Amino acid sequence: MCVTAVESRPDGGGTARTEDAAGEPGTNAGRRPFGALVMGYVALTKPRIIELLLITTVPVMFLAEQGVPNLWLVLATCFGGYLSAGGANALNMWYDRDIDALMDRTRNRPLVTGLISPTEGLVFGVALAVISTVWFGLLVNWLSAALSLGALLFYVVVYTMILKRRTAQNIVWGGIAGCLPVLIGWSSVTNSMSWAAVILFMVIFFWTPPHYWPLSMKVKDDYARAQIPMLPVIASNKVVAKQIVLYSWVMVGVSLLLQPLGYTGWFYTAVALLTGGFWLWEAHALQARAKSGVTGAKLKEMRLFHWSITYVSLLFVAVAVDPFLR
Repeated sequence: MCVTAVESRPDGGGTARTEDAAGEPGTNAGRRPFGALVMGYVALTKPRIIELLLITTVPVMFLAEQGVPNLWLVLATCFGGYLSAGGANALNMWYDRDIDALMDRTRNRPLVTGLISPTEGLVFGVALAVISTVWFGLLVNWLSAALSLGALLFYVVVYTMILKRRTAQNIVWGGIAGCLPVLIGWSSVTNSMSWAAVILFMVIFFWTPPHYWPLSMKVKDDYARAQIPMLPVIASNKVVAKQIVLYSWVMVGVSLLLQPLGYTGWFYTAVALLTGGFWLWEAHALQARAKSGVTGAKLKEMRLFHWSITYVSLLFVAVAVDPFLR
């Protein structure tokens, strides 16, 4: 299951790091309404993405506890996770502000518009990284703190700074950062690791590319303009759809390993089969449309993207509910 890798370089050689079309945005603190400034900092944390991370963290805590985990521990883990992921997202936007200015869907981010200056964004991101690590260490455990910091560094350094602008493998390996909240959820309860956590980690690993590639197909012109080699930019819809189908089959297969290994019962397995079956239906339908040469709105690539969010939500709700039905 290979994805073609390419280098993305400017004409003069070296890694592509396009100058921000708006230059280095400056700010005037006296002209920034307090409410808008607060919302700008909230936007730096990408709260909608963090919702998905928490959806995978909390249910794993129920599975690890085989029941209801300590409420304070759940709250402490969620808050620490928000701070850590928010710091990672802020640093991602700080580094990517040049290419964000070139893409329609990101050109209104606060570091591009100048609502928040690059220095402020950098300090904010680093502060959240430090606070979240200390929070996890003191109020949860130091294994969770190490995993949280590892996820942040992987997302910022490995994905944002190294992979994203260089290779179509960016979202494949960069997605590891988004898998680590599963391990954090388990370790926060047990202060250890388990094969159950590893299996769910792998579910998210194989979920991430077929979740993100349909969106990339929709906005590939944005990525092309910014010279980001997302797979749909460098490959045909037919090739991308084939990769989506391959990853989807592996994802569904891995999701079914929990029951035979004794970690879940009939309820989780039933949900995994039903939701996974519908996912595969949508993935193959997308591949069929791509093979027939359908383009534009008729390709309906966003159907799979939207279903992918529903899928992971239902699957992990089943992870949380299953211990009560065994």
